[in-house]
Amino acid sequence: MLNLVAENAVLRVLLLVLLFAAVAAGIYFASQAMTARQFVRRRLQEAAPSSPGGTTLGSLRVERTESAWLKLVNTIEQRGLSLVDTKDASLRQKMVAAGYTAPHAPRVYTLVRLVLVIGLPCLALVFFWMTGSSPSMLKLYFSLVIAAALGLYIPNIFVRAKADRRQRALTNAFPDALDLMLVCVEAGLGLEASFSRVGMEMTSSHPLLAEQFGAVVLELRAGRSHEDALRRLADRAGVDDIRAFCTLLIQSTKLGSSISQTLRTYASEMREKRRMRAEEKAHRLPVLISIPLVACMLPVMIGVLMLPAVIRVVRSMLPAFHGG
Repeated sequence: MLNLVAENAVLRVLLLVLLFAAVAAGIYFASQAMTARQFVRRRLQEAAPSSPGGTTLGSLRVERTESAWLKLVNTIEQRGLSLVDTKDASLRQKMVAAGYTAPHAPRVYTLVRLVLVIGLPCLALVFFWMTGSSPSMLKLYFSLVIAAALGLYIPNIFVRAKADRRQRALTNAFPDALDLMLVCVEAGLGLEASFSRVGMEMTSSHPLLAEQFGAVVLELRAGRSHEDALRRLADRAGVDDIRAFCTLLIQSTKLGSSISQTLRTYASEMREKRRMRAEEKAHRLPVLISIPLVACMLPVMIGVLMLPAVIRVVRSMLPAFHGG
């Protein structure tokens, strides 16, 4: 049996695939069992202080149409495969920072990672089979491990890059929003009306920040307090400037100070910070230009300068060597 497996390349690949699938399935189901136990324990701890016999009222909001991703995730979980992550709170915060605010976004993220972890090694095996190559066991093993690692980390890199790009867009748009809000407050509008007006004005130029301001307006109209709505804005945006702005507004409201004076001071600071960021990028430019200069242009210049001398040395030395 061992001789047959050693001589047949297809059997070797099939045996390796089965071994990889068995190990991956064992690790995954063990982690899912631990996750399920932790989830049940957390639910019991949350339900312990609640009073017995309490009634739960239904939501007055109209239910949204379930998307295809939500249906897929619910179907998979109904068949016994839990997609709840152990670090659900931090994962949800990361997805919100990237712009995925749906409640089922962390489960879709876990599903995509699971599909890529299993699918990329299978694609690598299909590639080896279609090209007709028969790699060694060590090379095949490392190829499958690298493919599985790529499937595990590519979604994380994508979400992190999107969150960074979104936070950069919010940071660049925030000084303009502060100037508009200062104009609205000095014109006599309240805080809710200022958020609404600035959000409408910035819909086409800065849609991300307009969406955040629109969410604040909806929460205030739904009855949420100003402090709670501003804190939720800071958590959703994930930008230090917006978080400091929300803290300033909360303190101004509590202490009874002038909101227009607070906005005027903070708007000037934001404009100064944006100017300093632009100067920092301008000062970094010579350093970044020096890298292609040294790598590409400097060898060519050295070659152009040294080539005549090298030709002269060769012309003078070759006859002496030939005569010798």
